[in-house]
Amino acid sequence: MYSDINIEKILFLDIETVSQYSEYDVLSEQIKALWDKKAASLMRYEAYEDFNSPKDLYSRAGIYAEFGKVVCISVGFIRDNKLYLKSYCEDNERTILSQFASLVNGHFNNKENHFCGHNIKEFDIPYLCRRMLVNGIEIPKIMNLMGKKTWENPHIDTMEMWKFGDFKHYTSLDLLANIFEIPSPKDDIDGSEVGMVYWNEKDLKRIATYCEKDTASVAQLFLKMTGKEIISQENIIKK
Repeated sequence: MYSDINIEKILFLDIETVSQYSEYDVLSEQIKALWDKKAASLMRYEAYEDFNSPKDLYSRAGIYAEFGKVVCISVGFIRDNKLYLKSYCEDNERTILSQFASLVNGHFNNKENHFCGHNIKEFDIPYLCRRMLVNGIEIPKIMNLMGKKTWENPHIDTMEMWKFGDFKHYTSLDLLANIFEIPSPKDDIDGSEVGMVYWNEKDLKRIATYCEKDTASVAQLFLKMTGKEIISQENIIKK
């Protein structure tokens, strides 16, 4: 199925998100109350059992579009056996989302195109759409799946490819990169550290580099899983 897709019609992508505010204590009373309610619900789940209070759990707020924001979108596309990478990364979320929407509307917005990412169907695309709505940005047609059936989703999810229908199973990108002998995207920071790098170090360049490595790994993983040769490091080009 996927091996028949024209590789040049795929936009590989990854996003990085952080909490909208640096720490729990600076939240307004209204937002704090809303987060407390959300956190109380989350702490019932096993994944959050080590968190003792909504304040402790605020370190994970960036995962949720209602309490987080996008700080980086990295994209990649393949032409002539070269992978080109580009990042939209800055403090102004609306600018990032507008630039990304312009790219999509200009080059990747018809039924022949596909987005490809790891857990893209559950995280990246829904998150981007929600934040576009909040920022008053029109969602590109290819991204707007509101009201559509599951099988009408045109996006390619490498995690879904690996599941083979086993929807209970989660496998991280860095694990798959390792077993397929793809250079690891986790040689500096990982996703749990992005908020710290953003709020404490103010290092957007470091975040962009990390995000680009994830995007490159997604592209290489897709190539591996569809029986194609991966792209050599010297043919991975940052724009």
